[in-house]
Amino acid sequence: QVQLVASGGGLVQPVGSLILSCAPSGLPFTNYQMWWYRQAPGKERELVAAISTGGRTLTYVDLVKGRFTISRENSNSTVYLQMTSLKPEDTAVYYCNALNIYSRVEYWGHGTQVTVSS
Repeated sequence: QVQLVASGGGLVQPVGSLILSCAPSGLPFTNYQMWWYRQAPGKERELVAAISTGGRTLTYVDLVKGRFTISRENSNSTVYLQMTSLKPEDTAVYYCNALNIYSRVEYWGHGTQVTVSS
């Protein structure tokens, strides 16, 4: 059974930092592109960042460029999202997504809440 467990969310003050992690189990991690999405209250889910299977190709939405960094450790099947200079508008539930590069089958994890507030 495939499970994606995201963790690391919480309450942080503006300009603070958080590191999210997601550790999928039950799938061959190196066959999966990993994506972070977020959904703010009343808004649609949006892509935040993505990383290729080998970690060489990184993609970011413009709103987070220069502030967020996505990375992965294939040795322990974990993807990270390092978030710095956080703003109140970054408040959302953050989800990790795994997309198989061969079958295009994807899996979603349960989200982790990030709240940026003073």
